[in-house]
Amino acid sequence: MKSNKKELSAEQHEELLNALKARFEKNMNRHKGIEWAKVQAKLEANTEKLRSLDEMEITGGEPDVVGHDKKTDEYIFYDCSAESPKGRRSFCYDHEALEARKEHKPENSAVEMAGDMGIELLTEEQYRELQKLGNFDLKTSSWLKTPPDIRKLGGAIFCDRRYDTVFLYHNGAESYYAARGFRGSLRV
Repeated sequence: MKSNKKELSAEQHEELLNALKARFEKNMNRHKGIEWAKVQAKLEANTEKLRSLDEMEITGGEPDVVGHDKKTDEYIFYDCSAESPKGRRSFCYDHEALEARKEHKPENSAVEMAGDMGIELLTEEQYRELQKLGNFDLKTSSWLKTPPDIRKLGGAIFCDRRYDTVFLYHNGAESYYAARGFRGSLRV
């Protein structure tokens, strides 16, 4: 993670764990068969990942556990906010797109901010998995990790949910909109 932020204070650490636990318990359908105590033990052992989750929380992502990779013994967190995280909107896709803008540059790019936070943009597959857990992005849209062939040609992809259907779209990577942000994933 490229962030220069310090480790969480004891109070911030406790507040974040309490928020994550409350969200975990409120949304058991997202992580059937997973025990909070095991998730918390992983978090306690990895303060760098806890800092990333704090960044997800601060920017409005409402991170929650959505799975467990048995091969790597990692818990998988996705941003589970109803709409694309408010603190991560109005960004173009990546740094190259940001630099290509001649005027009205946004303050950052989705890929760069995700990297600074220590998280990955959701892929199309992950986004569709998320949508099986609830109805997300009914009014907003979210940039997704774009395949290199599309990005090489100047494009980027994003998704949203309308008419009870998940739609995949494309746009120029330099575009940005007030209702488009990005969702991330983190393995702990």
